[in-house]
Amino acid sequence: MAVSPVTARAHAFVADLSTPVLDSADHHHLSRVLRLPPGALLTVGDGHGRWRPCELGSGPDLTIAGDVVADPRPTPAITICFALVKGERPELVVQKLTELGVDRIVPFAAARSVVRWDAAKAARQVERLNQIARQAAMQCRRTWLPEVAPLVDFAAVAALDGAARTDLDGDPPSLDLPVLLVGPEGGWDDRERAAGLPTVRLGQHVLRAETAAITAGAILTALRAHLVAGDNQRSRRGVQDRPHTS
Repeated sequence: MAVSPVTARAHAFVADLSTPVLDSADHHHLSRVLRLPPGALLTVGDGHGRWRPCELGSGPDLTIAGDVVADPRPTPAITICFALVKGERPELVVQKLTELGVDRIVPFAAARSVVRWDAAKAARQVERLNQIARQAAMQCRRTWLPEVAPLVDFAAVAALDGAARTDLDGDPPSLDLPVLLVGPEGGWDDRERAAGLPTVRLGQHVLRAETAAITAGAILTALRAHLVAGDNQRSRRGVQDRPHTS
């Protein structure tokens, strides 16, 4: 069976697929943590959908074991914007959204966000979140790295094309609205509610902010992968979905 990122012993990212070299941290993880021996078959990617099979060496240099393969970018692109949350929960959100296949992750400061990052902390945190996304992408064998955007305000995420605000009285999620804004624990303020965005509901209960962000990513990526059928997909099937009556 041909090797792929999913079937290989491991998956990593390199700067140049023509001369693939692991960085020291990745080589240590593969050889010392995962205990892969020299000669083990893995895949390496450039983070932009291109990857190739390689064999692990005793050092960071890899031996090429196959041609470059280009995976198409999933469409539509899915973006989850989440209001800042406390502690290590932003890392959890980014890790799980990466595993689910979300394409862009945007932290933002909502009016009722308790957490506030100044410019220096925001730069450090976003760098850390991109590292978390890279590690998660290696673990789940993604060939497209997600973008973790710099911290912005509500107005910036509300202006994104296809944006919708999550709320309990919203419509069911749809790929027609692939950019979901998840608010803070304190909820949206009046100005954010008056921004004119469509609303999307994620369930029947009030979710914690990090749970809502992960749920939003799970629903949209499941719709895109045709793992579940949205209302628009059911309507296209028409009578095939209607119950039989006698």
